[in-house]
Amino acid sequence: MEAGTQRGDPGRLGYGATRGQAQHPPGPAPQPGAAPTAAPADAAAGTGQPASRGGPGWWPATLRAWPVAAAIGGGLLLTIAFPPTGFWPAAPAAVALITLAIWRGRAPARPLRTGAVLGFLAGAPFFVVLLFWMHVIGPDAWLVLALVEALYFAPLGAGIAAVRRLPCAPLWAACLWVAEEAVRGRFPLSGFTWGRLAFSQSASPFTRYASLGGAPLLTFVIALAGSLLAGLAISSGTWRAAAADRGGALKRLAAAAAVIALAAVGPAIPLPHANGRTLTTAVVQGNVPRLGLGFLGQRATVLHNHVRALHQLAAQVRAGRLPRPDLVILPENSSDIDPYADPGAYALLNAAVRDVGVPTLVGALTFTRDGQHLENRGIVWSPQTGPGAYYAKRHLVPFGEYVPMRPVLGRYIKRLELVPYDQLPGHRPGVLRLGHATVGDVICFEVAYDNIVSDAVTHGGQVIVVQTNNADYGRTDQPAQQLAISRLRAVEHARPVLIAATSGISAIVTADGRVLTQSRQFTETILVRKIRSSTALTIADRLGELPEWALAAAGTCAAILGIALLATRDRTRRRQEA
Repeated sequence: MEAGTQRGDPGRLGYGATRGQAQHPPGPAPQPGAAPTAAPADAAAGTGQPASRGGPGWWPATLRAWPVAAAIGGGLLLTIAFPPTGFWPAAPAAVALITLAIWRGRAPARPLRTGAVLGFLAGAPFFVVLLFWMHVIGPDAWLVLALVEALYFAPLGAGIAAVRRLPCAPLWAACLWVAEEAVRGRFPLSGFTWGRLAFSQSASPFTRYASLGGAPLLTFVIALAGSLLAGLAISSGTWRAAAADRGGALKRLAAAAAVIALAAVGPAIPLPHANGRTLTTAVVQGNVPRLGLGFLGQRATVLHNHVRALHQLAAQVRAGRLPRPDLVILPENSSDIDPYADPGAYALLNAAVRDVGVPTLVGALTFTRDGQHLENRGIVWSPQTGPGAYYAKRHLVPFGEYVPMRPVLGRYIKRLELVPYDQLPGHRPGVLRLGHATVGDVICFEVAYDNIVSDAVTHGGQVIVVQTNNADYGRTDQPAQQLAISRLRAVEHARPVLIAATSGISAIVTADGRVLTQSRQFTETILVRKIRSSTALTIADRLGELPEWALAAAGTCAAILGIALLATRDRTRRRQEA
């Protein structure tokens, strides 16, 4: 327990109260001529000397078992907020538990180290469970990625410990969650955004905050609610002592009211009214012959499946069982053969699109002119003129769509031979004219990156299209997690979202995040629904990355100030002990 911390001490909420600052208990007055008493073990540790207790150098010597258990429990609790469970209250509750572990469990002489350790201990079980779907690539890939992602929670935990003594500590702690996600989503190798707090809130009272400041603001709101709850728990202590402090009671009342207000205001946030035309849209899921999408044994079968589904759609329209669509969406890799290079694939697709009779968005891997690289394209296929404009995927997945440092890593990791060609990224937003609508196309994991989706909308996309191939991760949690992210994007940008997957989950989502219809996995499915396109922009669209940078900068500056105050306290203590 932190020196000077007592249950029921109202000065522990971290809103700038000065009572309860870490103090060393006074010892007996030294007798004349007596040798000076030795500094306590914790004080010695605060001077940079080795701690008196055993354990590895990175493990804080005074860290007790209950903060460790709380941090690990908080990480596990956070997984429940994400699909397939999708219990959204678990996110603020988990943030509260992790923050409580750091603020009440930090060692007085090593607050930053303790915060970093507890942060990592929270992140490790969270990502190990959340990213379990990666085990289909290999248990080593799954565990390495999970532990690398958990490392980002170490500076987050240290920062939360650093801002503990600052006024409005829950505010700065929430900003640090935004800063952690901003860095993790960009570095290294363009980052990895899975597991953001915002992505657990696709259908909660907080969801509409995304329309004001994007996913970063939604993360901030969830983290703020959790941090306020942690402050309440710390401030309350024993109820008898808490009730005796009127000033502390007012602070606790204000904190509780803030949490309630955050949840109450969210559903009242208005979304821009759709101002476009009503469209009849069709999403085609042709399915794959078996789990996984390796070329061996499945090559050309995926193309044939989607071509057959297109002909079935045309037949049902002619029979009057389905309305004639204005546009049709096929998934990523719906043609597993380059239709530009293979006349047979071209003929099959061209005949199917002509049968349907409306513009169709086709997903295909195509070779570049040099024949040495690939592009992952969404191609507008006209029933009259064939393939035309296309979008090339901009944000590529390292080790899945290209291999960094291939000459070096290829010598030691033979599995990289499964990626024989490096894909090249596109450079333009995925804005494509498809019949009467302009769609904003994003491909697979791109839906998890703010700038990719935002660019597609702000450059003219009236409907968001997500072309994806989840066959490798079929029957895992990944498709459901991706659907949740897509639902959040619908609210964030006030646009309907059409999700076309080779094997599921395909869906049609309204601009307020409701799922009109969705497919089961590994079935052939044709989804047809009316949607309303829109050109209206949300506040989040207009602000772009400004909320993220502002919140991240505020949290970073607060952490730096907190570290400086800790250093000043340590220097003062050393002078007193000298």
